[in-house]
Amino acid sequence: MDFKEHVVTAWQNTLKFIGPVLILTLVQVIVSICSLGILAPVTMAGYTQSLLRALREGREPDVKDLFSEMRLFLPLALFGFLVMMALVVGFKMLILPGILMTGCLVFGTIYMIPLMTDKELGIMDALKESWAMATREPWTDQIILTVLYLVILSLGGSVFVAIFFTQPLATFLLLSVYEERLQNEQHLTAPASPPPPPPPAER
Repeated sequence: MDFKEHVVTAWQNTLKFIGPVLILTLVQVIVSICSLGILAPVTMAGYTQSLLRALREGREPDVKDLFSEMRLFLPLALFGFLVMMALVVGFKMLILPGILMTGCLVFGTIYMIPLMTDKELGIMDALKESWAMATREPWTDQIILTVLYLVILSLGGSVFVAIFFTQPLATFLLLSVYEERLQNEQHLTAPASPPPPPPPAER
């Protein structure tokens, strides 16, 4: 997998839609904070789908996209709560176990939200498919994506204002890789073309 190409794609799309994306990210952060994190997972689902359409169709992200996946509120809220509890336990054990647990969660579930919004999968099916996509050979590519994704987001977390740029950049990177994984999967599962008919028998 050419990660340089994916990073360039993420960078170009972030700059291409910089105005709408900045507004979308700002509103998503404000909604998440004002709702005490309750609406963070479901608005992130809408955010992800909005950027996926921007990547695929060249469609400008719109603030109303944040609330376009409200049907996923309950499953994503429950999943987010369980993840938060797991990370609290991990970081209470020590910093290193918490970091390792974060990395493992991102590694296995990174495609979950795109699969739920794009393919309309239920949360269990999306988790299974995300894990299958993550561990498909070469699975080392998934480690690289996980590290890049976490590094970009951590840069945004260290400087608050930077999150308005790093969040869309990390999301576009994830979605660019997601698109390649889908295309590879479709190529592998496509039925083989039938063999050509034999030449007519000579008389």
